[in-house]
Amino acid sequence: MDLKVIGQHEEKTIEQMKNCVNFGGVKGVLCADGHLGYAQPVGGVVAYRDAVSISGVGFDIACGNMAVKLPVKHSEIEHRLDEIGLAIAKTISFGVGRSNKTSVEAECLDEDDAWAIDVVGDLRDMAAAQLGTVGSGNHYVDVFKDEQDFIWIGVHFGSRGLGHKSTTHFLKAAGGKDGMLVDPCVVDLKSDLGQQYLKAMRLGGRYAYAGREWVCDEVSRIIQGNTERLVEVHNHHNFAFEEEHDGEKLFVVRKGSTPAFPGQKCFVGGSMGDISVILEGRDTPEAKENLYSTIHGAGRVMSRTEAAGKSRWAKGKKLKISEGKINEAEMRKKVAAQGVRLYGAGADESPDVYRKLDDVLSYHADSVSVLHRLTPLIVAMAGADEFDPYKD
Repeated sequence: MDLKVIGQHEEKTIEQMKNCVNFGGVKGVLCADGHLGYAQPVGGVVAYRDAVSISGVGFDIACGNMAVKLPVKHSEIEHRLDEIGLAIAKTISFGVGRSNKTSVEAECLDEDDAWAIDVVGDLRDMAAAQLGTVGSGNHYVDVFKDEQDFIWIGVHFGSRGLGHKSTTHFLKAAGGKDGMLVDPCVVDLKSDLGQQYLKAMRLGGRYAYAGREWVCDEVSRIIQGNTERLVEVHNHHNFAFEEEHDGEKLFVVRKGSTPAFPGQKCFVGGSMGDISVILEGRDTPEAKENLYSTIHGAGRVMSRTEAAGKSRWAKGKKLKISEGKINEAEMRKKVAAQGVRLYGAGADESPDVYRKLDDVLSYHADSVSVLHRLTPLIVAMAGADEFDPYKD
């Protein structure tokens, strides 16, 4: 089996990764932020010949990160940070099934072959209404400062209901199962179903890119009154990428893993109480072995239930059944003491449920370089009482 494991992992995560490679994969890589995921570990990379794993890409097709550097210094806006944070929380739509308050235009809503697929075409109105919404879970809008005091915006979310409902359809059509400890659902790209899925997935990619672009522009307007930027870094991390490795065309499914080819820049977010980074892929033997892939975050070490306790939903309300390990009030005090203005979020997104980003990055030092270390100033997320089926 051609599998490279980077960093330290629970045995069940490694076993899940082995199962993915055995199930039609050519090669696999488990990045250092890896943990158990739906059929394929988050942080897992699997390469296929003329096939893709629907469950590997996951329900949040094209979830990804975007960061932009503004021509604005922290010292210029420090006195406005509370105002900026409140404006972000008010302007950007967070949470389940939310429609955007502003109609967002994007070419992908009008021009894409995937809309001709009946099940995808039926989602067009919903997709138009949700474009630019962020969702819940670990999806966020952050404001940072870098080593030179420049302001950065960072966002993390994907294709929302369009991706979730498309995946639900294709997973069922291909005979796949939903769940963590299930075999991956791999489809032949020479089949009609495989081609339809590929079109739908790529539409999800265009849609997610457009949404993240819009949110970054809106936050930029809040901060500086325009959309001028010095640097833009934008990556998917739930996607099947058509690439060439060792002279062979492969479809590389990265679930919670960022493409990092030589010279390619990546934005990787840490927890709300930790740094985030701008990385650049290196041209090294190790990077090649990694299928030019790196981490997408710090990596969860505590489940949402373990952190926040058990709850159930009844009549649209979240009812607590048992307490978790994280005290949310203490979490908020700790984050505030670090100078972070926090809007929304819950105990399940506490810094204590994630690895430290520097620790994870140390395992990838031979394949990526750190260009910038970003210190969080504002973190905006959906509230703890938001249920969101569109996250993965």
